Amino acid sequence: MMVAVSEQPIPQPTVQPTAQPIVLDRVSRWYGNVVAVNDISFGVGAGITGLLGPNGAGKSTLLHMLAGLLRPSAGQVLIDGRTAWRDPTIYRRIGLVPEREAVHAFLTGRQFVELAAHLQRLAQPAVAAAAALDTVDLAPAANRPVGTYSKGMRQRIKIAAALVHDPSILLLDEPFNGMDPRQRLHMMDLLRTMAGEGRTILFSSHILEEVERLADGILVIHAGRLAASGDYREIRRLMTDRPHTFRVRSSDDRRLAGAFMAEPAVFGTELSDDRLTIRVSEFSGFTRSVARVARDAGVRLLEVAPTDDSLESVFAYLVSRR
Repeated sequence: MMVAVSEQPIPQPTVQPTAQPIVLDRVSRWYGNVVAVNDISFGVGAGITGLLGPNGAGKSTLLHMLAGLLRPSAGQVLIDGRTAWRDPTIYRRIGLVPEREAVHAFLTGRQFVELAAHLQRLAQPAVAAAAALDTVDLAPAANRPVGTYSKGMRQRIKIAAALVHDPSILLLDEPFNGMDPRQRLHMMDLLRTMAGEGRTILFSSHILEEVERLADGILVIHAGRLAASGDYREIRRLMTDRPHTFRVRSSDDRRLAGAFMAEPAVFGTELSDDRLTIRVSEFSGFTRSVARVARDAGVRLLEVAPTDDSLESVFAYLVSRR
């Protein structure tokens, strides 16, 4: 698809350099009467950030605005302090992997990645393409038509094309679709390595386990709005209107259960054959008191672990509130 770009320079805001290469300031995007993104503000710095939300929440719209492919209806989308929309200078800084299949089946993998290198006006497109293909472990299949690739391979060839110009920002829309377990692990290791080198990586996924294993922080989008952002474990701890549950093993679970029932923050305890489950109202208050309560009861602690501190519990809670 060819896109006509105006020769006139796009007016740029007077923004000072920031430690956050990605900044959205009160951004909305609507299509007629349909609001896809509604007054969202956030910043993303170096590292890996997961973008979560149900289908239709606005994740792909956000990524396309960040890539400069969609104009926000309101607000500002800034990449390194510059307006993303129709600014060719930011395209060298961004690598985009769209969720949609956008690969010409008749091209070989090598031709597809070299085409991306030519579009980026790299001095040695063939050399850059070979390096990108090797990075995603597709060099052995580089001379095959993309139409013969599996879904996981097509996903990796899109990632190679996004990496060919060595961008500092990666925008990945469902990057693990179709990959087998070995390919997923390889891609996770690659993203961790690139994040460790100082890149900013924002990826969307509907698989919570992927985000939990990979992301340093999360952005939760629901119905076009930002429901939460930050470390999901910290978000869970701030959910003061939902009890927290801990699994405890000790030298005397029955005695410890009785001791905890005297604590005002404890909602209840439950004994089973090999564990004690304790429901509390405040995460930090419990973790501060658990050693004291056990000591006063003359009980030795063997294990204390939250049972509902997962990303899945956070996501389900945030979406249910909307």
